[in-house]
Amino acid sequence: MEISVIASSSIDGGIGSWDLKTGTEQLRFKQCASPSHGLTAVGDKFLAASQLRNASASSGSIFFWSWNKPQVEVRSFPAESVNALAANREGTYIVGGGASGDIFLWEVASGRLLKKWHGHYRSVTCLVFSGDDSLLVSGSADGSVRVWSLLRLFDDLQRQQQGSTLYEHDFNEHTTSVTDIVIDYGGCNAFIVSASEDGTCKVWSLSKGRLLRNIIFPAAINALALDPGGSFFYAGSTDSKIYVGALNSSSDYATQSLGSVSEQGKAVTCLAYCADGNLLISGSEDGVICFWDPKSRRLVRTFSHGKGPKGPVNNIQVVRRMVVGNSNKAQSSWKRNVSSLPPPLEKYERTGDDTMDGIVIVDPPPLSDVPVYSSYHSADLINEQVRELQQQGSAATEIEMERLKLEYKKSLQMNDQWQKNYENLLQVVMEEELNGSSN
Repeated sequence: MEISVIASSSIDGGIGSWDLKTGTEQLRFKQCASPSHGLTAVGDKFLAASQLRNASASSGSIFFWSWNKPQVEVRSFPAESVNALAANREGTYIVGGGASGDIFLWEVASGRLLKKWHGHYRSVTCLVFSGDDSLLVSGSADGSVRVWSLLRLFDDLQRQQQGSTLYEHDFNEHTTSVTDIVIDYGGCNAFIVSASEDGTCKVWSLSKGRLLRNIIFPAAINALALDPGGSFFYAGSTDSKIYVGALNSSSDYATQSLGSVSEQGKAVTCLAYCADGNLLISGSEDGVICFWDPKSRRLVRTFSHGKGPKGPVNNIQVVRRMVVGNSNKAQSSWKRNVSSLPPPLEKYERTGDDTMDGIVIVDPPPLSDVPVYSSYHSADLINEQVRELQQQGSAATEIEMERLKLEYKKSLQMNDQWQKNYENLLQVVMEEELNGSSN
């Protein structure tokens, strides 16, 4: 397992990649000027970043880089400028948040735009998947935080019958733009922490769908990171300090500081936590990246994102990649079914005859009792592969066709299983809410 730290800037300083243990730079990926939350590692397959080339342009761009080449290899041009960008754990889906408040969900292997919906009244500022990839949480410049079930997003029939909205929860207590969101690994009982320019961090209960705690800081908060223990979170502020907040504290104020990233008062712009070595990593407005030991509150290492004019480091991620072997089923499936890099992301949703039956398979969470198959592709993509094989017409392709047909059947079964799991989860949440109101 290779652990790297990647970081990008809003100026064209590229994407830096460093070895976590030594701090040496591995590769500089060129031609990247990304907005905050606009950089993501797509599984262990490649890097993706939205671009800030022309803020006034009506259409945006998303670039892909493979891990071993510095040049951009795939360019996509969505229907509008995309700010926030995120990928699920296996790298099968990419989701982007538009300047209009629309949210786009693409299937990586095919580039197909599976779903587009209006998520917020203003620009989407941040996106994060839950630990099991079944939920998407979005924040907006309108101050709202919304929770989306990936399963229900595609269940148009149930939504029409129940007359319900697309989102599961709508949290709107922030008074200004949401700057960052983190979610713990508590499943349906997880906590969500959101930060805002209004100088507060708010802790939300996913199961109860309500605000648990409001924590006030001395300055606006730009970035968040969760401690692996689940009791604390770190908040990077505009006054250059990193504050420590307790999820279960009775106090409404958080003034305890881990340290300051700059003697010149430069703002903290992004945070990431690496469980390997227990390091907190921060990026700042002056282009400096700091490694902290949270226990001793000691600054371990610093290095600069760029050698020339230093723009703000607005994205940091810790990436774990398999260097050898192919034990990961999703990775081996990817190599078997598609090329090393996917096609460009589609600009518009398919309509009419261009769509199949709308079946989309959401990846099962780790250690779940849902059967794991060798592919997590949509039924549409599987059928497309079958059609290509039918045109080839050889004995080998007949065998591959049978395998794909069986995979298609399993995909349908998996979809039914997920529907049952969702209904069971919904029942548990409703029972908890009823018990809570009766108490």
